[in-house]
Amino acid sequence: MTTTTQPGMALVLGATGGIGGAVARQLRDAGWQVRALKRGLAHEEEQRDGLTWMRGDAMSREDVLRAARGCAVIVHAVNPPGYRRWAELVLPMLENTVAAAIAEHATIVLPGTVYSYGPDALPELAEDAPQNPATRKGAIRAELERRLRAATQQGARVIIVRAGDFFGPRAGNNWFSQGLVKPGQPVAAVTLPGDRGVGHQWSYLPDVARTMVELLAHRERLEPFANFHMSGHWDSDGTQLATAVQRVVAHRTGKVPRTRNFPWWLVRLAAPFVVTLRELLEMRYLWRQPARMSNARLVAVLGREPHTALDEAVEATLIGLGCLRAVD
Repeated sequence: MTTTTQPGMALVLGATGGIGGAVARQLRDAGWQVRALKRGLAHEEEQRDGLTWMRGDAMSREDVLRAARGCAVIVHAVNPPGYRRWAELVLPMLENTVAAAIAEHATIVLPGTVYSYGPDALPELAEDAPQNPATRKGAIRAELERRLRAATQQGARVIIVRAGDFFGPRAGNNWFSQGLVKPGQPVAAVTLPGDRGVGHQWSYLPDVARTMVELLAHRERLEPFANFHMSGHWDSDGTQLATAVQRVVAHRTGKVPRTRNFPWWLVRLAAPFVVTLRELLEMRYLWRQPARMSNARLVAVLGREPHTALDEAVEATLIGLGCLRAVD
């Protein structure tokens, strides 16, 4: 019989964002006491939605150390918005989390990305593949993971869960909501960001959050630095997610949305003048070659990967984005 670790207290950095919010809610529902750091609160602490919101900034080590006091887990789900100021902010925020985890002997949970891997690791991404990133953001993510590994030599523990592009209700900024469809509008067309025939990996955000929470129940028997990949939803030719959107919309409305190609030419023209578009263009290689992850290591620990059927996940996402009405 597999033993599991009981819920305790967790701090979530980035709880106002997509993955941070999803993990915070699922930790709460699993019996954890959850603290969340947020700037601009009227009071030092506020109780809301079953979470303890604490006033503070992830860039302030004092704030993070204070909020993490007594916590067994720190979820590091905070990133600069819109790809901006990564070089300036990402690593200092991580160092504050590391300092708090070492002080509390806590486990850091990190939503990983594929950015830290270079073309030499593609198309089948293994957890232990060499990290030779080809982009500036990839180099920052690789250094971030290197520092997390070093932290395990000082009493912290680390769980990294790497997944495909997020989609889901309340998923924040992501390719589904900003690229494939237009939030708040009926779906008349679905945009295809990738080259035709190139596979792409997607992950339903509630499944990713559930995976993290379930792994935390096994944290004491994991390696101090534990790195897991999710298989999520593999779109083998770059059109299957769009087809699922068409299928769901047609079932609900009787109208089949058309498909169209993403206007990369326009992004290229505007990139010199818009930071977010410039950073977006740097990551286009992930839409021009496949990057597929196996979940074998995850399944070996959990027995299976939390997985919501594609059409169910797409429908919930479209409802959450205001593209479809909620079912009564």
